[in-house]
Amino acid sequence: MIAHHPAVFLDRDGTLMEEVHYCNDPAKVRILEGVREGLLRLQQAGFRNIIVTNQSGIARGVISLAQYEAVQARLFELLGHHLIDATYFCAEGPDNPSPRRKPGPGMLWEARDAHALDLTRSWLIGDKTSDIQSGLAAGVRSILVHTGYGATEPPDAACHVAKDFACAVDFILNHRDGR
Repeated sequence: MIAHHPAVFLDRDGTLMEEVHYCNDPAKVRILEGVREGLLRLQQAGFRNIIVTNQSGIARGVISLAQYEAVQARLFELLGHHLIDATYFCAEGPDNPSPRRKPGPGMLWEARDAHALDLTRSWLIGDKTSDIQSGLAAGVRSILVHTGYGATEPPDAACHVAKDFACAVDFILNHRDGR
């Protein structure tokens, strides 16, 4: 399969929606300011918007798969289904790590293979060091946002640190052709 499309890989909790510790209630889903508009701008610029999210609460028994799916459905309802091209989640916890679980690159590689993505022209936006490490492991430029846990995470490996999602999108659109 020939890689044609750039993507922006998106962490979910703390990046697209407010951080809620092990969110298991759709009523608690709140989209962060500028996210919907930013996703639309990325889409219009030719990027595929792909969510990659660790959901260890499932393995820990804190949330059920049905609760995860209900939260995800509410997220799509608030964003609009057309703004997200695919979602990948990893239910394994850190005690039983999988190469799919961030900081591993597995979910990004799965998306690459399924959607003919060009990782060399792709980005990742997240609020945790594990998000940034996942992007780097897959060869993707990564941006740490200061929302969710991002305000307290070290920016060490991120290629850019942004105040919020809208600022991250601005950076991507201004730097998409250069490394």
